[in-house]
Amino acid sequence: MLAIVRLALRRPYTFVVLAILIVILGPLAAMRTPTDIFPDIKIPVIAVVWTYRGLPPDDMSGRVIYYYERQLSSSVNDIEHIESQSLPGIGIVKIFFQPGVDIRTATAQVTSISQTVLKQMPPGITPPQILNYNASTVPILQLALSSPTMSEQQLFDTGQNFIRPSLAAVAGSSIPAPYGGKERQIQVDLNPQALQAKGLSAQDVGVALSAQNQIVPAGTAKIGGFEYNVKLNNSPEAVDELNNLPVKTVGGATIYIRDVAHVRDGYPPQRNVVRVDGRRSVLMSVLKTGSASTLAIISGVKAILPRLQESLPPSLHIAFLNDQSVFVKAAISGVVKEGVIAAALTSLMILLFLGSWRSTVIIAISIPLAVLC
Repeated sequence: MLAIVRLALRRPYTFVVLAILIVILGPLAAMRTPTDIFPDIKIPVIAVVWTYRGLPPDDMSGRVIYYYERQLSSSVNDIEHIESQSLPGIGIVKIFFQPGVDIRTATAQVTSISQTVLKQMPPGITPPQILNYNASTVPILQLALSSPTMSEQQLFDTGQNFIRPSLAAVAGSSIPAPYGGKERQIQVDLNPQALQAKGLSAQDVGVALSAQNQIVPAGTAKIGGFEYNVKLNNSPEAVDELNNLPVKTVGGATIYIRDVAHVRDGYPPQRNVVRVDGRRSVLMSVLKTGSASTLAIISGVKAILPRLQESLPPSLHIAFLNDQSVFVKAAISGVVKEGVIAAALTSLMILLFLGSWRSTVIIAISIPLAVLC
C-alpha cells in the first residue's frame, strides 16, 4: 500500500489521467452491461418435442420415446442425463449435457439422430421440434391482444402471422405461439350417414381432397423465340369451392364432397382461453434468450409496436402485462440511491471525526471512482 502511495506522489499526472479514463470508460461500460433479472445461468439443455396427433401416452412412450432415448444414449456425446414426458399426442425429451459442452455440436448431433430414427417411428410421424434453452430463458413481457370487433380467430391470426414475426426481429427475444384464441383451420365436417349410404369412407374423401387440391410445377414451354413458364394450378381459389370436388363415380352418378361432407373455414377444438377485462383475448409472451439485456429487449419491443400498429386493425388494443423492465429499473434506481446515500454518509463521518475538508473530498471522489472501476 505504501508503495502505491509513493508511486502516486512521484507520478501525480499518471494517476490523474487514469482517473479521467475511469470516469470516461466507466459509464460506457455500465451502459453496455446487460441488465437482467437473473444472471446468465449456462445449463446446457436441449428439448426435443415429438408430435403425433391422436397417439395415446402409452404408445407415445413405448413406440416413440423409448427408441429415441436408446439412440440418443449411443450416438450423442457428453449427455449428463435424459428426462422425458409422454402426453396424448405429444412426447417431450429433455437432454441435459455435461458442463462445458459445445452446445452447437450437441444440437447438430441431436438433429442428425432425430432424422435418422424416423424410420423406426410409427408411419406418418413428422420430424420433432428441437429447442435450445437455459435457466435464464424467462418471460419478461406479455402482450394482451383484445378488440371489441375482432373475433378470437382474427386475434390469434393477427398475433401469429403479423405481430410475432415482427417481434422476433428484436435481438435476444423469443416469441412462442400465442395463448388463447382460435387457430384458423380448414375443416371438413363428414356426414357418417351419407357416407354409409353411398358406400364411402372418410379415407375416400381425404384421397379426393389430396388428389384434386394441389399445385403441380410443369416447367417451361419454348414456342418460337419465347420461353413461357407453365403452371398447373389445381387448387380452388375459395374454400367453398372445395365442396364441389368429385369423390367417386358410382353407376354413372358423380358423388361430390358436398353430398357427404361440408368444407368450411373454421378452427380446431380450443384448448385454452384468455380473458382481458372479461372479454376473450389472446396473450403473447416475450422470452429472453442468451445473454441479452432485459431492458434492451423490452425497449426494442416497445419501439417496434407503434410502427406495427399502423398496419393493424384500428380496433386492436395491445396492453403490456408483467413488464419486468419496471422491476429492473426500480432495482437499479434503488442501488444507485443507496450508493449515493452511503457515499454521502461516509464523507460526512470523515468530516465530523477528522475535521479535514481535504480528506472528505478525497473519499468523496475515490468511492465513485472505485465503483466505476
